[in-house]
Amino acid sequence: MKESDGLVVGSPVHYASASGAITSFLDRFFYSGGRYAVHKPGAAVASARRAGTTAALDQLNKYFMISQMPVVSSQYWNMVHGSCPEDVRKDEEGLQIMRVLGRNMAWMLKCIEAGKNAGIPIPAAEEEKKRTNFIR
Repeated sequence: MKESDGLVVGSPVHYASASGAITSFLDRFFYSGGRYAVHKPGAAVASARRAGTTAALDQLNKYFMISQMPVVSSQYWNMVHGSCPEDVRKDEEGLQIMRVLGRNMAWMLKCIEAGKNAGIPIPAAEEEKKRTNFIR
């Protein structure tokens, strides 16, 4: 992640959640190396036979939002539907959403690079991260 410009993650939907494999990976990555993702755009994609995609996308996007990563979107939620790759290839709306997502990610990366080249600094970090405990 130190060398990357952004991050795209995808997952099949298992019981209205991202897969255990991607969840485990993201838990470990963002705990130990999430500092390398700050201010880099992230996009999540979910694939399901029928339902659960919005819950899985919400789960995946939370990693980006807690890490100060701009979230890249499309013209609808970043999902495709089908039981197998052949079915997904028939999901014309889902495929269009993926094309738009790819173009939006490329545009955002170019905008960030243009900003850096123009001398626009990344947002300054606050010195100390505040942690509030609501239990008294």
